[in-house]
Order: sequence, then structure tokens, then C-alpha cells
Amino acid sequence: MTANDPLSDAVSGIDNAESVGHLTHTVEPASNLVGSVLEVFYDRGYIDGFEFVDDGKAGKFEVELKGAINECGPVNPRYSVEADGYEKWEKRYLPARDYGALVVTTSHGIMSHYEAREQGIGGQVIAYVY
Repeated sequence: MTANDPLSDAVSGIDNAESVGHLTHTVEPASNLVGSVLEVFYDRGYIDGFEFVDDGKAGKFEVELKGAINECGPVNPRYSVEADGYEKWEKRYLPARDYGALVVTTSHGIMSHYEAREQGIGGQVIAYVY
């Protein structure tokens, strides 16, 4: 694990735990960014839930998996995308149209590309899940 990219470690860890059939996964260290990405995963129905656990240090997230993730991963480098440019990144990271979600960081917070497109805002693609 690298200390340089907690988002990458978190998403890769979830992907690995999901692929071997685990029902829970611990993500540490916790960060607002990772929490927001987990929120998108939860809102889109890919995880059953997650909980912040204060361990006296940075904290950690206990993530409840439900076997709904085929693949998820970080997007590095983080690409900027305009409000009408999500289709290009969907084609690159998702297997089919309207299947899966890109996680986008915008001036209005972190959300799925569906919400960002609906609100007509661009941002940076930071992760994907399907």
C-alpha cells in the first residue's frame, strides 16, 4: 500500500475484497474524499453501507459489500471533463452505456456522472464502478 493515494488504495481494496467474495472490507486511513466516493457507491447501489470508525488516528471505514461490483478502480491521472463530455469517459471506463458510474469531483462536491450531467456541471473523473 502506498501512502500517496488513499483513494486508489481504498477503491482497489474494495475491488479485491469484492472479487474474492468477502462481505466486509476495512478502508484505512479514512478521508473525506474516500467517504464521498463510498457515498456515491452506496447511492448507486454497489455497497450495502459503510461506517466511520474512530481509531484515535485518521480513522477507518468499515464497508459492507453485497457482491454487486464487477470492477471498480481509481482514474489516474484525473481527467478534467466538461458538462457535456462524460460520454468519452463512459466509453473508456465503463463496459456499456448506462451501466456503471463514474465518480466525479465537481465544484458542487463529489457525485456520480449522472448527477453532474443532470446539473450541467463538469469536474474531474476520479473513479469508476460497475
